[in-house]
Amino acid sequence: MSQTAIVYLIPTWIDASAPETIPPYLLDILIRCQDFFVENERTTRRYFKSIRKDLVIDNYRWIRMDEPNARAHFRRSLKENRIIGIVSEAGCPGIADPGQELVALAQEMKVVVKPLVGPSSLLLALMASGMNGQSFTFHGYLPIDAKARNQAIQALELDSIKHHRTQLFIETPYRNDAMLQALLQQLKSTTRVCLAVDLTAPAESVQTKTVAEWKKSIPVLHKRPMIFLVQAAAS
Repeated sequence: MSQTAIVYLIPTWIDASAPETIPPYLLDILIRCQDFFVENERTTRRYFKSIRKDLVIDNYRWIRMDEPNARAHFRRSLKENRIIGIVSEAGCPGIADPGQELVALAQEMKVVVKPLVGPSSLLLALMASGMNGQSFTFHGYLPIDAKARNQAIQALELDSIKHHRTQLFIETPYRNDAMLQALLQQLKSTTRVCLAVDLTAPAESVQTKTVAEWKKSIPVLHKRPMIFLVQAAAS
């Protein structure tokens, strides 16, 4: 029987101290794969060896997703009916991740795409925030320029008021404190802000408070991986 191409979306842990967040069935799927499309080959190789020590790393074809010809390699692999794994640096491929472009190509070519269970920092943060999980938007990074960032924050709050929607976004870790200061300055005192920090790590913290409450005790967030969530009170 001829083999049919399959694309597996392979999750990685958010924090290396929490290997239990990776389901055991992933170990058998790694063996089935023939090609891996990854963000970072070195860290992915190390990750695979840590969860399945008998994996012969050099038996696989490795392609970085940022290579100029990555899409051509991917298309050729699909036409050759190879079993492909797409791997993100942290969490789940295709969610705030360059892997989505390859997944879109697989869908265009009518190839089976199998998402595998694993930790998603966005979903974990939303689950623990107490904010609206029925209607939410992830915005990626807000503008770096202070004026544009403030305008974006104000627009997110207005949208949240109008649609009762949770707003999620991230920031480069060394700018976390500046982002929090901007949120506390631009948002209404009754708007809720959730800071989901170091998810799945020993120092994990997910706290939701109003702007007024955060101003009483402002945490130091410098260089800690985190998700920001905002939900405004109904007007």
